[in-house]
Amino acid sequence: MLGEIWKQVMQVGFFAIGIYLILRFLRETRGSTVIRGLTFVLVFVVVSFMTLINWLELEELELVFGYLSNIALIGLIVVFQPEIRSAIVRLGQTNLFGRFLKREVQVLSRLLRSVARLSRDHIGALIAIERQNALTSLAETGITIDAELNSYLIESVFYPGNSLHDGAVVVREDRIVAASCLLPLSQNPEVDKRLGTRHRAALGLAEETDALVIVVSEETGKISVALNGRLDHGVSLEDLERIIKDSLNEKGART
Repeated sequence: MLGEIWKQVMQVGFFAIGIYLILRFLRETRGSTVIRGLTFVLVFVVVSFMTLINWLELEELELVFGYLSNIALIGLIVVFQPEIRSAIVRLGQTNLFGRFLKREVQVLSRLLRSVARLSRDHIGALIAIERQNALTSLAETGITIDAELNSYLIESVFYPGNSLHDGAVVVREDRIVAASCLLPLSQNPEVDKRLGTRHRAALGLAEETDALVIVVSEETGKISVALNGRLDHGVSLEDLERIIKDSLNEKGART
């Protein structure tokens, strides 16, 4: 009896690991949210039925359920074929061994270049970098960009007169997810009343999530950073580089 229980535990464990790896593989596709939802429902249904069938020893029903599960799996592959194909193409274009280090270097250098030029030209900017807490709902309040992170693209978004310059840019790993996003304003009564909307929004997001938020002041060109519910003003480019690097490393260590 004990052996059967361990067998079931191992089966469920291997199944969960497989689902996790699939979700990691497809997380950047357009259908990833739908896939996650369907997967969680299917996992719950499959585990529940498997437990019930094994407990009651319903062998005929087990055969039927296995047949239907295969049909459902094929159906999901057909429905999400474009998303799966897109993920496979990205995987084929990626150097698996140098991917994470290369991406971190690119993200760091491109962010620093864009912030340096925005600061020099006194162009106001608000950049939210996703870490562990997903910023999907936040990105949905803005305009979808879904483009590779590029310093010139960030600058063009915040250039005065651009219809997208109000609001924040959301960055996820090495991509710009969306622009003109609305951030929650800090409700902390102890916050300096002289803070502008960008700074209050940056602090508000840092209070609610673990995102790293970079602010460039339009009036002074000074750089501020909001992280873990704290807002630091007058950050140098050297300090900003260290903060971004530490936050990326910390995210990688948790992933």
